[in-house]
Amino acid sequence: MFSGLSRVLRTSTIARLLKPSYLPTYIALVVVIIAGVFAEQQTRAVHAAKMRAAVTAELNPIRSKLEANINGDIQLVRGLIATISTEPDMNQKRFSDLAQNLFSDRTRLRSIAAAPNLIVSMVYPIEGNQKALGLDYRKNENQRAAAMRVRDLGKMVLAGPLDLVQGGQGLIGRFPVSVSVGGQSNRFWGMVSAVIDVERLYRDSGLLSESLGLDIAISGRDGLGEDGALFFGKSQIRGTDPVEVSVFLPGGSWVISAVPKGGWVATPDNAWLVRALIVLGGLFILVPMFITSRLMEERQRNIHVLEHNKDQLQELSHRLKIALDASEIGIWELDINSGKLLWDQRMKELYGLQTETREVYEDWRDALHPDDLGRAEEEFRGAVRNGDSYVSQFRVRLSGNRTRHIRAVGSKYIGAGGREKIVGVNWDVTADVEKNERLETAKGQAEAHSAELEAARHRMEFNALHDPLTALPNRRYLDQILAEKQPKAATQGLASMFHIDLDRFKEINDTLGHAAGDEILRHAAGILRANTDTNDFVGRIGGDEFVIISHNGGVEGHDADLAQRIIQAMSVPVLYKEKECRIGVSIGIAHQCHPEEELTQVLVNADIALYEAKRRGRNRHEVFTHSLKTAVIQTKQTADEILRGLEQNEFIAHFQPQFCPTTLDIIGVEALARWDHPTKGLLAPYAFLKTAEDINALAEIDQRILEQALFQSCRWEASGINIPKISVNLSYHRLHDEKLIDRLKQMDIPKGKVSFELLESISFDESDMTVLSNIEQIKSLGIDIEIDDFGTGYASIVSLLKLTPRRLKIDRQLVLPILTSAKQRQLVASIIDIGVSLGIEVIAEGVETMEHARILRELGCYGLQGYAFARPMSANDLANFARERRWLAA
Repeated sequence: MFSGLSRVLRTSTIARLLKPSYLPTYIALVVVIIAGVFAEQQTRAVHAAKMRAAVTAELNPIRSKLEANINGDIQLVRGLIATISTEPDMNQKRFSDLAQNLFSDRTRLRSIAAAPNLIVSMVYPIEGNQKALGLDYRKNENQRAAAMRVRDLGKMVLAGPLDLVQGGQGLIGRFPVSVSVGGQSNRFWGMVSAVIDVERLYRDSGLLSESLGLDIAISGRDGLGEDGALFFGKSQIRGTDPVEVSVFLPGGSWVISAVPKGGWVATPDNAWLVRALIVLGGLFILVPMFITSRLMEERQRNIHVLEHNKDQLQELSHRLKIALDASEIGIWELDINSGKLLWDQRMKELYGLQTETREVYEDWRDALHPDDLGRAEEEFRGAVRNGDSYVSQFRVRLSGNRTRHIRAVGSKYIGAGGREKIVGVNWDVTADVEKNERLETAKGQAEAHSAELEAARHRMEFNALHDPLTALPNRRYLDQILAEKQPKAATQGLASMFHIDLDRFKEINDTLGHAAGDEILRHAAGILRANTDTNDFVGRIGGDEFVIISHNGGVEGHDADLAQRIIQAMSVPVLYKEKECRIGVSIGIAHQCHPEEELTQVLVNADIALYEAKRRGRNRHEVFTHSLKTAVIQTKQTADEILRGLEQNEFIAHFQPQFCPTTLDIIGVEALARWDHPTKGLLAPYAFLKTAEDINALAEIDQRILEQALFQSCRWEASGINIPKISVNLSYHRLHDEKLIDRLKQMDIPKGKVSFELLESISFDESDMTVLSNIEQIKSLGIDIEIDDFGTGYASIVSLLKLTPRRLKIDRQLVLPILTSAKQRQLVASIIDIGVSLGIEVIAEGVETMEHARILRELGCYGLQGYAFARPMSANDLANFARERRWLAA
């Protein structure tokens, strides 16, 4: 918001400054800026010229000294050369004496060497220069070119500065020497080389002075001038527009480039003074012009404002008149001292007065309703007395016994001559008052309706969270409690959860109808409420499943006592339509180990305990333990592996042969289920049968074994192996399958080839019509019925007469003791006699020894099955066993 406001202010300011009244000021500003820029440039140009002149003045003495020092040293050498020209046969001693005169403190010569015929034969000083004696310039690769150049040009050649072998740097001047011999003049005699010490040259010329205010660079090595290389100073100096002078040397020149130390200073010392004078002069011109322009602009703006205000006042007056006419508002004014009251025409209409009124305070007071008179006058006097804003609402009486509601607003002010007045407005609010009364009535009705809706909402929430049959909390309510991280009742102690399931409820529902089932559920709910505390949660979460959450789980013996009370109360018969209904209850209990443990896990543990209570016979309670959880996990793992094993076809049939006691021929085989487990190997039925029954997989396993038995029977028959009969187990669950007969018909089982073994533990209740019907239809398909494990279950003589099985098998528990117990032998003999008398073939299981076989043969047993002859084996092993008749050899 503030950034937007600042943009608006900047825009308006710029627009104002661009008005024509400021044009002369802007022209003068441009002229002042141009003049200031020109003055700045002129000041800089003068300053630069002064600096270059100063550098030139300081550089010229250095150049002069360089030229004088170098030329002076060379002239000394030229004098020696003139002497050699007259004494061409000069020896070393003569040469040293002459050269010694040349060396003094004022010269910079370092050494001189004479080379007649270009072979160095004389040198001074000799010390330190002995190696130079005998040097032949014509044979030296480094010196030959320079020597030949001196000889050919016939004039001195200056080289350097060069790095000397003795250390330091030097300038080398090579001079040709000519002599007159035999009347011939200017014959080349040889060459004289003189070395000038460069460091002394620089020092004597002032280049190394500490007071030097210049940065200097010298180029033109070997006297080449601008074409020579840099040999003194920094190369950067040549790129900074230096002052350059030439040093003329015998046989060449150097170029000296110089700038002030620290570089050129572009801004002169008095730059800011000059700028300040320019700015000050500009201000003397611009400020008066700007002030004049501003005053002119202000004058124009004031004129426009006055004209605008006049137009706006006219518009406002017109709008106010229209607004007052449209709103039907009346205006009044009261002079407090005189009591004179001024009303407009609308005010008189509001109060029902004639045009010719006295227009005094009493006119207003007499029009008020008696019930509102005292309050209205007090409010008015309070506004007059305290100077507050006047706000009031009252009724006025009209002709015809009518009443009008008036709202009054006013404020006190000091008028002309210091007179205190109140000015205000009145308008008719009768419609508003009547509307408010209607709204109040509607509000009361809405609040009553809202209360009804709130009550309905509570009823809906209750119905959504409670079971309509028992009025107990439902599964949704329980889920909300389980979702709470910290339940409301958790502070009362650790929780215990009871998972309760009614036993035999399905039988009552199926036999007596759902009404009886509903009555049982209401009865069970009443028992649970009666045996729990008020702060305990009791809910119905499924058909016949209930849950109790008790927060007294920490009290020793509380949970077991509560469970036992519930079991006892549930065992009392319930009378429904003069019939006794008996139910039981299985309860799983789990305790909360610590307050942070989630109740969801506790409910899972209670469910595990309930499963164990059902497995142990129902009508009891079990408490969850970790060992129980481990067992359940193992059972769950086994169940998962069974389902996987069915998918992978791991369940296979093994076969145990049955023998005739007299001929010892094979009279049949029993197909037994085996689990070819991928990691545990071959497993017998005891390892998986109970779990498979719990997950309803037993019927599928029976079907797989039957299919494999039929397939192997065809293989044996094709191989010439005679197996008269195959017995296959038929589970209780499959016997109840209404689609069993249709599946058997689709398999095209040969008649008399297969028999189904039914466990004697199966109860053949007359009321179970599905079981009896399936058994009869199985017989009609040519499939024999056998009773397995006879003597250990429910089968009786009546059952045998009812089922008329083809065979029955005596359980091995009755067969094994016949060797030592006469009573057991007599019992087995009686079973055989009963079977023979009923036309039922009797097969004995558990024939462990040949002595068992002999006794059973004497007792008239039809068939033998046991380890004395053969153990269960695979189909291939059985084929080999039957083909080779191995049991006879054994």
